[in-house]
Amino acid sequence: MYCRLCFQKPNNIALSESAVTSISTLGITNFSGLIPAEIFNFSSLLTLKGFILIIIGGFLIGFGTRYANGCTSGHAIMGMSNLQWPSLVSTCCFFAGGLLMTWVILPIIMKL
Repeated sequence: MYCRLCFQKPNNIALSESAVTSISTLGITNFSGLIPAEIFNFSSLLTLKGFILIIIGGFLIGFGTRYANGCTSGHAIMGMSNLQWPSLVSTCCFFAGGLLMTWVILPIIMKL
């Protein structure tokens, strides 16, 4: 037997009006799926913005995971629950990097 839910089309994400307004300033206007179609499609992959977000972003995620000796979830959940100092430092750096990417770098990339 198979799960019927696995073969159904996923529902759209419910976003607040303030989130839609904020994301619209970045040029994302299609909110009909789980991911923004303006960024994650094959035609945008061949643009400078798509190359930076998908190819370079994927490389940086892989490099950061290897350099930090684990993923963000592993450090934040297991490492910090074991009171490991490197996991605390890594989690703080992940959080700071996420804030920097969200509020500084992503708006610059989206204007390309």
